[in-house]
Formats: sequence, C-alpha cells, structure tokens
Amino acid sequence: MRAGFDTALGRVISVFGAAHPHHAYLFANRRANRLKVLVHDGIGIWLAARRLNQGQFTWPHAGSEPKQRALTQEQLAALVVGLPWQRIGADGVIRVV
Repeated sequence: MRAGFDTALGRVISVFGAAHPHHAYLFANRRANRLKVLVHDGIGIWLAARRLNQGQFTWPHAGSEPKQRALTQEQLAALVVGLPWQRIGADGVIRVV
C-alpha cells in the first residue's frame, strides 16, 4: 500500500497494457482494511485511498477467483464503503444477507 500514483499506474499498465478511460483499478492490502482506487475518468487519472477503522473490505479469497474481475457501478460503490458487494444485483438491491 506504499504505492503512489506513478507506481499504481505502472502496475495497471504492466497487467492490462494500458489504463482505459472510464475504468477503475482497485488495490487492497493483505489485511483487507485498506483500499486504493486508480480511476481514469476520460479526462485524467486520479488515485484515492480508503481505510476502514473496523472490519475489512469484502474481497475474494486468494485462489477462489481470478485477480482481474469486472464490477458493476453499484458493486464498486458498495465495495468502497465496505458493504458485501457480491450480494448486490444489477438494480443495486442487496438480496442476500
């Protein structure tokens, strides 16, 4: 989580080949209590960080899912605030607790 803007952007480019417009790239630490988001909004690129004081971000377990995963806008919004994003449907409603 020490990566700054240039390092995070370099990692995105090495994995995906480019930082695509209107995409967000998420990075989490091992404890899953810190998250960085690199966003290309079509005009420029920005980096945001979030830390949870209690609990963890709901993150796929290592080996259970691929490292590259597409999220809907609603799922991304839920992930960033610490909600169980896997349970959010296309309409933004949590269906399973």
